[in-house]
Amino acid sequence: MNRDLKTQTALIALARTRRMQRALAHAYIHRDAPLPTLRTSLGFMTSTATTTDEVTGLGHTMSLLGISSAEGVAYVVEEIGPKDAPVIYRLWLRGPRVGHLVPIHAWYEQCSDPSEIRARIAAIATTLEPAAASTTEAWMLSTRIVQRRALRVSRPDAPLHADGSGPVAAPIRKFALQLRVEPVSGVGPSGHTTVTAYLRPNATLEEVWSVPGEPGMAIARVSYTGIPNGLGLSKDTMVLLTE
Repeated sequence: MNRDLKTQTALIALARTRRMQRALAHAYIHRDAPLPTLRTSLGFMTSTATTTDEVTGLGHTMSLLGISSAEGVAYVVEEIGPKDAPVIYRLWLRGPRVGHLVPIHAWYEQCSDPSEIRARIAAIATTLEPAAASTTEAWMLSTRIVQRRALRVSRPDAPLHADGSGPVAAPIRKFALQLRVEPVSGVGPSGHTTVTAYLRPNATLEEVWSVPGEPGMAIARVSYTGIPNGLGLSKDTMVLLTE
């Protein structure tokens, strides 16, 4: 007879019994407490405190400049502030980078003056084909939280730790948020992308355009909480929709 095996089995059974006793005692103590609801749990997961002083602004907005059929790209402009140079992107419509939104770094390596960047954007806009706006009601946006993470951000006016080692870092929530745009009818182009959202995983479908010469292709502009300033400022992204 193996006494060691018998002793191990008895200890495991005892541990299980103790855990069950503690669970029953805890349930009895809190028997009159209200049950948590789904709304409460989601509110806990997505709510957060202000991370900075209140700020005003419209966030970062994107606009579709036009389509270059020869290059197989759509040009997108992102406005990040009235005094800052806008960021220009290529959204690839075909090839190995299809669906990727890539900033044109070479423009900013040669020049960083906002007026010159805007002049180059105005010049290239004359060579592009315009995209026809589609009815947003014909499309639906669905979101999915792929991953929840947390960051700690120090505020200038935050109180110091008890030992005086430094300011207390305020926690904020960070999400890997998947955005998926599909036609309401279920027939037509669709697409998805994943962005980094802060504070709350909210997103809105703002605009949809049809790509000229490509009946099975469209581009959607989605706004989400992508800047963790104050209560959170919006940021845009472009999603390529294909069949």
